[in-house]
Amino acid sequence: MSARPPPRPARPVRRPRHQSRERSLGAVALVVALLLAVMVGFLGLAVDGGRLYLAKTELQNAADACALAASYELTGAPSIPAAAFPRAEAAGRTVAKQNRVGFQGSAIVDANITVGFGSSLAAGSLWSAAGAAAASSKYARCTLTRGGFAPYFMRVMGFGASSVTAIATATLTPAQSNCAVPLGVCMGTGTSATSSPPFGLTPGAWVGGRFKDGGGNWNWINFNPPAGGEAVLAGLLTGNGMCSLNITTPVGQPGNMGNAAAKAWNSRFGLYQTGSTNVTNAPPDFTGYAYTTTNWPSGKNAVGDFITRRASHTPYGSSVAAGNSLTGLSLSNAYNPTTTVAQHTQYGADRRLVSAPIIDCSALTGGTHTTTVQGWACVLMLQPIDSPNNPMNVEFIGMSTAAGSPCASSGVAGDTTSAGPMVPALVQ
Repeated sequence: MSARPPPRPARPVRRPRHQSRERSLGAVALVVALLLAVMVGFLGLAVDGGRLYLAKTELQNAADACALAASYELTGAPSIPAAAFPRAEAAGRTVAKQNRVGFQGSAIVDANITVGFGSSLAAGSLWSAAGAAAASSKYARCTLTRGGFAPYFMRVMGFGASSVTAIATATLTPAQSNCAVPLGVCMGTGTSATSSPPFGLTPGAWVGGRFKDGGGNWNWINFNPPAGGEAVLAGLLTGNGMCSLNITTPVGQPGNMGNAAAKAWNSRFGLYQTGSTNVTNAPPDFTGYAYTTTNWPSGKNAVGDFITRRASHTPYGSSVAAGNSLTGLSLSNAYNPTTTVAQHTQYGADRRLVSAPIIDCSALTGGTHTTTVQGWACVLMLQPIDSPNNPMNVEFIGMSTAAGSPCASSGVAGDTTSAGPMVPALVQ
């Protein structure tokens, strides 16, 4: 019997060439789809995430401004009157709405803003609306929320519209430095002398002197002795005063003052003579109503009436003559007709409740000596200057560093050891 030949190897099954190509194309399509999904995800994170981040930044700016504006109205007093909280909320909302969101293309509205007040920053603390805030509330918190940010790319991955929230909390704290007018209030002498606040001064008392030389219980001062003089003082009075001051600042007596400084002082009462000084470059206070012993016989504690008249923007008088008749002053008719209620309303600012240095006036004899600032007084500018030789009063309200001081806040926020006025500061 002959041997069988070995079996032939099986031939591979040949598939049609077009089926292999289709399988390869399918694999490539799957990889491309997966890569495309990843790329869309990264693009969504970059574009949509960046958009939300920008919106968060814009809302945070508005929340910060809101909290700072609201806290300014709380005055830092241990017991805050109920009327202060609605005023604080209104201030916060007004400032917040001056900002915009969405690439600065959309307005912030009241519905986006929540303002609350609290006594503590501890976790879980109660934050109350203005109508229910406790008198001990010293913090103002603004929460800004904006929804409706529909994604451009992430929607293909199932994401819907997003909301963005920003929170800021502020309070009042003593400033490191101060802005002050160039008028030095003399610290008490003799039995009333004291080396600590209020330095022998009585809150509510009228402090008298003369425009010509400051003779009395206050003196004109120069913050940069021996340079300066009438023109420098006039610039400080039409402007915001001298800033970046502290209690070690040396001061000197600049000597007799002239008409330029008098005009600058009077501009804060809305009284202007023909010239370059006017309501736009030397703003008046919210009111020009003045106080002398003629229309305020007690000669003290006029600040409460002043605040009331400031709310209604009362001018010096319906005319200069009418104001003179009311106060007993003799302002020249060269002054323009008294700034109107409308002008005090439109251009008015916090210009007559000012910080002034408390100094040892006995060190300024002869006009050549210098002394240092002992502290900062909050004073009310009571009256315009009518004659260099006539007495002129300011009212000592108290220390501008005291809680509840009505003097305008200025300066850079410091800590509890700082000696400046109370200023708003963000704490959260």
